[in-house]
Amino acid sequence: MNAKQTAAHKAVEFVQDGMVVGLGTGSTAYWAIQRLGQRVKEGLRIRTIATSLRSETLARELDIPVISFADVTAIDLTIDGADEVDPANRLVKGGGGSLLREKIVAAASRTFIVVVDESKVVAQLGAFPLPVEVVPFGWEATAGACAALGCTPTRRTADGQPFVSDNGNFILDCAFGTLAEPESLAARLNAIPGVVENGLFLGMVDKLVIGHADGTCTLR
Repeated sequence: MNAKQTAAHKAVEFVQDGMVVGLGTGSTAYWAIQRLGQRVKEGLRIRTIATSLRSETLARELDIPVISFADVTAIDLTIDGADEVDPANRLVKGGGGSLLREKIVAAASRTFIVVVDESKVVAQLGAFPLPVEVVPFGWEATAGACAALGCTPTRRTADGQPFVSDNGNFILDCAFGTLAEPESLAARLNAIPGVVENGLFLGMVDKLVIGHADGTCTLR
């Protein structure tokens, strides 16, 4: 197994019978969903809420029961990946374009487990451009307001067309360089009209599982 698989499999060990489980999005969360599918075939009884249409489709293909927030008030445990994580377990997420749904699910979770390979562990956030989800109307003005905070915003594209999130929004990838004060930046971004949510996940992580190339895992 590669480092992502190793970390994902370790995280799935925390899932217990009868839980409501949040399904993350991305290359590491993919392996967690695959492993959950194996455990469901072995008799594990869970219900899940997915953070993207992609993850929901994968879950259904693996016969993992998928529900919505209309069915539950809280999620027992969510497993998701990250694009960067610093020593304080602060995250940059959104490389897969699902940051808004990922944050809603994480905030509703009693336990939020993040799985990464060791390449995602950094001394300081910022090398990965910060994803910011914005409404399409007036996105140019919203991008200008983001730029005024000290970044170079680029509207994300896919196959030569503007990338559109599952919520019908655009993603601005905002290159700030080093993020010296993530908490202040998150608040200032979310105060901009047109910004729906930003990819800084602060004070949310309960467990971080780091997969290493040698097949081992570190839990912090």
